[in-house]
Amino acid sequence: MARIWGMVDVGKRSMLNSQSALQTVGHNIANKNTEGYSRQRVELESNPAVGSGQLRLGTGARVSGVTRTNNSYIEKQIQQEGGRMGMSKGRSEALQRVEHVYNEQVHKGLNKFMADFFNAFRGLSNNPESLAARSLVKETADFLTQDFQRVNRNLTSIQEDIDQQVQAHTVEVNKLTQEIASLNAKVQHIEINGSPANDERDRRDLLIKKLGEKIDVRYSEGTDGMVTVNVAGSGVLVSGHTSRDLVTSASSAREGKREGNLELVYRATDKGTDVVITDQIRGGEIGGLLEVRDETINGLIHKMDSMARTLATEVNAAHRLGVDQYGQKGADFFDMSQADGEYSQFIQLSEGVSTDVGRIVTGVAPNSPGDNRVANVISKLQYKKVFGGKDTVDEFYNSIVGELGVQVSRAQNEFEIQSDLLGQLGKIRESISGVSLDEEATKLIEYQKSFDASARLIRTADEMLDTVLSLKR
Repeated sequence: MARIWGMVDVGKRSMLNSQSALQTVGHNIANKNTEGYSRQRVELESNPAVGSGQLRLGTGARVSGVTRTNNSYIEKQIQQEGGRMGMSKGRSEALQRVEHVYNEQVHKGLNKFMADFFNAFRGLSNNPESLAARSLVKETADFLTQDFQRVNRNLTSIQEDIDQQVQAHTVEVNKLTQEIASLNAKVQHIEINGSPANDERDRRDLLIKKLGEKIDVRYSEGTDGMVTVNVAGSGVLVSGHTSRDLVTSASSAREGKREGNLELVYRATDKGTDVVITDQIRGGEIGGLLEVRDETINGLIHKMDSMARTLATEVNAAHRLGVDQYGQKGADFFDMSQADGEYSQFIQLSEGVSTDVGRIVTGVAPNSPGDNRVANVISKLQYKKVFGGKDTVDEFYNSIVGELGVQVSRAQNEFEIQSDLLGQLGKIRESISGVSLDEEATKLIEYQKSFDASARLIRTADEMLDTVLSLKR
């Protein structure tokens, strides 16, 4: 009788094992398209045997745990490459917007406006007394100053838009770190009793990857199963059950930063000191955006200021050499009095030239209608090596555009390479941790048959028990 009841126990335990396995198979199938999910398997082990005289009789199998199929090395690599991909994405998208500012295939740009300006002075040198030629000089010069201002305005606008993106990404970073801290608590609570927190770990791994795509982070897992996340080597974002937020704040002007650009600030404890970490961010989409904002765009604005200042200085110096149509000594052609270092933003025609084209200087000698020496000097400035004796204004501008084009091309290539690399790593992860419907269907049939066989074992034991009981009748 005891052995018959033992058969019932074995069958019952086997049915429960099959039910657990079938439920896990269903869980895998339901999460086939869940991002970051790792395939799970029910692990079985032999149940302890029992002694029966000189025999050791087996008592079936039992579930030892539900494990997830996961390669921690691949997960770590995906997180690291995801950070590089995020940075190249942020840099590429921002640089493409900057490139449009200088795209003269779409609109007339500085190169053409400068050519028009110098050509207008050549036309004026051929006919110094022509009112139409003087008006054309004023018109082209005005267009030139407006385009300098347009470039400065557009570059500054891109910086402001980048600030808004950084602010939005920072909010997302804080949400991710808060959920990671919450998952830390869940993982610890579940695993303290010896059960693996498979789904919670999958979700936490996914959030860490997404966090790495946003900002430069490093993480490590402790013996208690909880992860610690650090940002840019500057501070702890997640530690145990708690997280700390990053905030953005407008900065005052300093080296590498324009007035009003947002700074990324690590918020310490209530009694601690907030730390500006903008310059330490070297990864993730935020890192790429900050690099373009603070290095590329500020560098371009500085070069445009240098170009506007040099052009205005050279033209003004030549313009002051002669006399205007009224016999008065030439004054400045361009007014830079309001620039205060930001020449491309504030370059404009002087008030005298703007209100009266007769104030435009063409010659040196007074009362000499045909004198065109100053107009010739200004027109030839187009070919003068005014930048350190190496580059003309045109060459300097073309070098700016050429260098920007190289940066855009490099950023796009890096983004494509990182995207392909991340895609390959994703396929490797999918081959290890992903759910195969064909495999799950096979497992489904296997466990279903096992369940049926276990039920038949119980039915057989029941029939045997009836036979034994019938012997007493």
